[in-house]
Amino acid sequence: METKKNTAESFDELYSVVKRLRADDGCPWDREQTPESLRGALIEETYECVEAIDSKDWPHIREELGDIFLLATMISYMHEQQGLFAVSDVLQEITAKLIRRHPHVFGESSASTSAEVLEQWAKIKVEQEGRKPKDSLMDQVSRALPPLERAYKIQKKAAKAGFDWPDSAGVWDKIEEELAEAREACQTHQSEASSENKEHLEEELGDLLFSVVNICRYLQVDPAVALQRTNNKFVRRFKYVEQSMKAQGLPMDKEHISLMEQYWQEAKNED
Repeated sequence: METKKNTAESFDELYSVVKRLRADDGCPWDREQTPESLRGALIEETYECVEAIDSKDWPHIREELGDIFLLATMISYMHEQQGLFAVSDVLQEITAKLIRRHPHVFGESSASTSAEVLEQWAKIKVEQEGRKPKDSLMDQVSRALPPLERAYKIQKKAAKAGFDWPDSAGVWDKIEEELAEAREACQTHQSEASSENKEHLEEELGDLLFSVVNICRYLQVDPAVALQRTNNKFVRRFKYVEQSMKAQGLPMDKEHISLMEQYWQEAKNED
């Protein structure tokens, strides 16, 4: 029976395996990878981990967290190979940051609420870490975020500054307004297709999406979570339609749209 290793031993083993894979006589595929080539994998594995957490699938969560640990270690080691910084530097820096930003735990200050903790963090970033205060609240939201998440965070920052609707009725009215404008832009583009009309349609659809994200934020619903639930629901129902059509020996095409809609309603009723 394999002896269970402690955390330090387990990470040392992972680090050793990564070094072996990246060695001159290691794995050709692993040796060819760069931080840039692994960016997509890092994002993908993070979303897969989020999906596992939402499903409360503990073995899957453990597996996906392992994949994230691997990618973080691999990318860190790539920089170590270039002499830019070591994997240990990454670990030491995050540990020091955690201690520095939690003086209410490791020091003498006090913070009894999450709001006080966040306020304390903001001061530490400026006073101890030398970070310049952002010129705008909007600058505090990373441009690298996926558009849906970025819209959500932008709106939260604005609302925190008091720039918000007094009630949800105004947000719903805004959605209806943007929907009408998007419809009008769509009709214009369909009657006279042009790059200018397409850009206008894109703008109006963006406004509509932004407004829908805003009602999610106003009602304290994470739009990414809500959309993912709908994605999963659509996939589940579509698979039912596929299986039902296959059982009938019929192809999935426009000629059988009525039957596919019937099976879709059956899947919907089952939900």
